[in-house]
Amino acid sequence: MQNYLIDLLKQYNVQFSHYIALGLILCLIIFIAFLVYVIVHKILLKSFSYRYAGNSWCTYLIEHKVFNRLAYALQGLLVYMQARLWLNNGELLQEILIIASQIWILISITLSLFAILDTCLSLSQRNGLVKRLPIRGIIQSIKIIMSIFITILAISLLINRSPLLLLSGLGAMTAVLMLIFKDPLLGLVAGIQLSANKMLNVGDWLEMPKYGADGDVIDINLTTVKVQNWDKTITTIPTYALISDSFKNWQGMTESGSRRIKRSIYIDTTSVHFLATNECEKLKKLQLIAPYIEDKLAEITHYNNTNHISVNDEINARRLTNLGTFRAYLEAYLRDNSQINQNMTLMVRQLSPTENGLPLEIYAFTNTTQWLVYENIQADIFDHIFAIIPEFGLRIHQTPTGYDVARLSSTLQ
Repeated sequence: MQNYLIDLLKQYNVQFSHYIALGLILCLIIFIAFLVYVIVHKILLKSFSYRYAGNSWCTYLIEHKVFNRLAYALQGLLVYMQARLWLNNGELLQEILIIASQIWILISITLSLFAILDTCLSLSQRNGLVKRLPIRGIIQSIKIIMSIFITILAISLLINRSPLLLLSGLGAMTAVLMLIFKDPLLGLVAGIQLSANKMLNVGDWLEMPKYGADGDVIDINLTTVKVQNWDKTITTIPTYALISDSFKNWQGMTESGSRRIKRSIYIDTTSVHFLATNECEKLKKLQLIAPYIEDKLAEITHYNNTNHISVNDEINARRLTNLGTFRAYLEAYLRDNSQINQNMTLMVRQLSPTENGLPLEIYAFTNTTQWLVYENIQADIFDHIFAIIPEFGLRIHQTPTGYDVARLSSTLQ
C-alpha cells in the first residue's frame, strides 16, 4: 500500500510524496486503532458488563479488568498486522511500529495474566479452606517471575538479540539482583516454607512479643505478614522473620475447641494442718467432698487398726490434712463444672514451695475458646476458691500491705 500511495502522489507532482505517504498510513493505523478502541471498550465491554454483572466469575473478571487488558493486547496485534501489511519491509517506521506493538502486546498480556491471578485470589477469599492458605504471597511470587521474564523479552526485542543471550549474561548480575530483591527472595522462600509446613495461615492467632504482635493474621504476602492485634492496631512482620525467629501459633487451641486454664494460688504454709474430728464432720456437709472424706476416713481407720496405732497418736497415726482435702475438693468442683472440658487433662497439683508460699495450681481446659467467655469461667472458678478456702482452715499468702501495717500498729498500741 505504501508504494501505491507514493506512485499516486507522484502522478499529481506532490513533493515529499514518500513522507506524506508514511504520514497518511500512520494516521490510518491510528484511526483504525482508535475506532477499534471505541467499539470494543465503549460498546462491547460495557454491554458485556451490564449483561453478566450478576455472575460471580464475570463480576470478578470485570472488576479486575481482565477483558479490558485483553482488548489492549488485541489492539496491539492489530497495529502489528497493519504495519506488516501496509508498510514496506525494511522501512524504519515499520520496524518502530512492529517493536512497539510487540512490546505493547507483551505488557498487555502480562497485565491480563496479573488480572486473572488477582481474580483467582478474590475467588479464593470466598472459600473458607483456601482462605487460610498464603495464596497472596504465592501469587506475588508468580508475578515477580513473570515480570522478570517479560522484561527480558522486551529488552531482547529492543536490542534485536535472542533472550538466551541476555540470560547467559545474567549470571554476572546475580549478586546485584540478589541485593536488590533480597526481601522478596527471602519472603518467597519463607512463604513456601510457611505454606508447605502449615506453620501459619490467614486467620490464625499469632503471638510474637519481639514484634509486639498478638492477634489474628489478616494477610500473608511476599514480604510481610499483617497481624491485627486485640487492640485493633496492625503489626507488620517481615515474612522471613517467621522462619528465623520463634513465634506462637494458637490455632491448635482454636481447633481443639478448648482453652487451657493454668493458674496458681499461693497457700500460706503455716495454715496447713491435720483435720480434727469436728473439722471433718463440718466438711462432710460439702456434697462434693463428702464421699471423698468418708472413703479416706475409712481407709485411714483401717490402716491404723491394722497397724495397732491409736487415733490419739499424733505422730504415727494417719490423718487427713486440710490441704489435701482442699485439693480433692477443687478437683471435684472442676469435675462438676459443666464449663470445663472433662475429656482433657484436669488436675489440681502442688508446685515447689517458694518464699511466697505453696503454689496450688489449677490445670484444666474450658469447653470454649471465646476470650470473654473463657475469662469469665476462669474468674468464676477463682472467685469460688478464694471464698471457700477459709472453710478448710487455709489462708492465701499475701505480702503485707499498708493496711496490715496500720492494723498491727494499732494492735500494739
